[in-house]
Amino acid sequence: MTRSDTRRHVLERTARVGAAAILGASLVAGAAGRVLAVNGGACNAPYDITVAPSDFTDGSGRPNAIDNPYFPLVPGTSFRYEGMKEGASLVDVMTVTGDTRVLMGVTVSVVRDTAYEDGVLAEDTFDWYAQDDAGNVWYFGEDTTEYNPDGTPLTTEGSWEAGQHGNLPGLLMQAQPRSGDTYRQEYAPDVAVDMATVISTHRQIDVPYGRLTNVVETKEFSCIEKTIDHKFYAPGVGLVRELAIANGRESTVLVSKTP
Repeated sequence: MTRSDTRRHVLERTARVGAAAILGASLVAGAAGRVLAVNGGACNAPYDITVAPSDFTDGSGRPNAIDNPYFPLVPGTSFRYEGMKEGASLVDVMTVTGDTRVLMGVTVSVVRDTAYEDGVLAEDTFDWYAQDDAGNVWYFGEDTTEYNPDGTPLTTEGSWEAGQHGNLPGLLMQAQPRSGDTYRQEYAPDVAVDMATVISTHRQIDVPYGRLTNVVETKEFSCIEKTIDHKFYAPGVGLVRELAIANGRESTVLVSKTP
């Protein structure tokens, strides 16, 4: 087998694994034959994927760079979001660290997400991501802590790690988002079972960061909680807007990105 044949085989395999996270019309009903709403069919569909560490490395065995245009994670980059949460001002800072971890044999990048409500630390989370050879970005879990107003830890509920207790990674962003696709983002039974549906791939929105076109909009929902979020991802930038419309209203927009 030539090098190009090997590369094509790997891409085809990772594409199939990525497709395993996507639920088609044969599993659930929806508009135009695809899923566009929260429903038990999507949540109850079986989910079983095989994670091959080699699918997340380049030809030299180094971890793939996370350069998906809709969710690029370059170490040293910081995103600042501002908005409101149930009447309180909200500032969220997402920083791509240079740190890594190994989960299920895959070297994942560590992203720190820190949220402040009315200037007080409310939540501090470390998220773990990796990109496969097909260009899909996978989410391998999180270590999250919520804080009381006095700065003492309140809870670590919601933390989970792929490879532990039957937990499996899910897709955070497809290599090629398609309107109508529904896929699993988090799979930690009884802790975090989240899914997303691509609503559009050609939105235009204005946020303090700028006017953005060809924006991907997703509707994200939980199978075990009453939460529904709409998120917007701009090519070459990443997440630029988030709107929670259930279980508490929350809205944030991208204000700045450095460098």
